[in-house]
Amino acid sequence: MLRLLSAALALILLCGPVRAQTPVDLQLVLAVDISRSMDQDEQSLQRAGYVAALRDPEVIAAIQGGPLGRIAITYVEWAGQGLQTVLVPWTLIDGADSAGAVADALAAQPLQRLRRTSISNALTFSAAHFETSGFESPRRVIDISGDGPNNQGFNVTDARDAVIDQGITINGLPIMLKTGYPSGFFDVQNLDLYYEDCVIGGFGAFLVTVQDAGEFAAAIHRKLILEIAGRTPPPRAIPAQWSPAPSGQGFDDSDCQIGEKLWDSWMRGSE
Repeated sequence: MLRLLSAALALILLCGPVRAQTPVDLQLVLAVDISRSMDQDEQSLQRAGYVAALRDPEVIAAIQGGPLGRIAITYVEWAGQGLQTVLVPWTLIDGADSAGAVADALAAQPLQRLRRTSISNALTFSAAHFETSGFESPRRVIDISGDGPNNQGFNVTDARDAVIDQGITINGLPIMLKTGYPSGFFDVQNLDLYYEDCVIGGFGAFLVTVQDAGEFAAAIHRKLILEIAGRTPPPRAIPAQWSPAPSGQGFDDSDCQIGEKLWDSWMRGSE
């Protein structure tokens, strides 16, 4: 028995002290698309929307209205496979001062645009990011924005399902600013339905769309309040199945691999 106790003590000393996790109401990853399909003006509006929301009194009130009155947040930018950058590391927000500090840090970061769109890698990276947050919470949420379908990395539905299996909720902010159809080779008309069917999931998952440049700030503001408060908006009036329009390229928008197929088609055409 003495030898067993000695061995257990040695193991504890070898592993070192267990770090305490700070309890919060919510851990939230803001996973923001910076692919090249987002032009400079759209990127600026998107960034400004998050900065404004973090300074907004209603968002602060939602944070302080939780059981503990604090959340943890991190801001991640993503594009293609392996192109994920943490702009703001995990930070505790419990009031206007801490939220304003995050907004200031975010506003000071330069804008960048990178190649391709890998929603699957963005989801996987964000889910793994919870493991080193230093916080614990009853809710973990990935808030992912994007203006196009997955076109690189592994299947987006496989990534989504793996994240949901960890008890993480994925909410979506599909950006649908391009008018006319098709407005670009890699665009899909029903991006909101693509997100509905292929990207979001988990308990209480929802999406908020941006269909006009002037909607960025309001959409981000509304979405953050809903996520922080743990509420979901009323069900959207959408069909149970996709209602795809002809893409003009021989693909069905209802396919969760449409982005990969469009990319392959474009590569064959460029040979």
